[in-house]
Amino acid sequence: MTPGPEYLFLLAGMGIVTYLPRWLPLFLFSQRKLPQWFVEWLDLIPVAILSALIFPEIFVTGEVRRLDLFHPKALVALPAFLFALKTRSLGGTVVFGMFLYWLAAQVF
Repeated sequence: MTPGPEYLFLLAGMGIVTYLPRWLPLFLFSQRKLPQWFVEWLDLIPVAILSALIFPEIFVTGEVRRLDLFHPKALVALPAFLFALKTRSLGGTVVFGMFLYWLAAQVF
């Protein structure tokens, strides 16, 4: 079966809606000096997105979503976070967090 022209239009449309939002800001702002407050604000976006993705996984449980600060994931998160801040080691933090999670699962 040979794909028809509608598939080519579909692929072209997906490419446009994927790359245009990425390319347009680069094109518009690459030759301009951005204010320092704006650059600092842009630096916070990855942290905010990652926090929004991780927080519900760590602190929200159950069919009826509820905040639970005292289950194994939540209890392990703080020491693992402090370990990450102290060592700045991604691999070490992962191993340490996995060990703490295993330990918490054995205790609880």
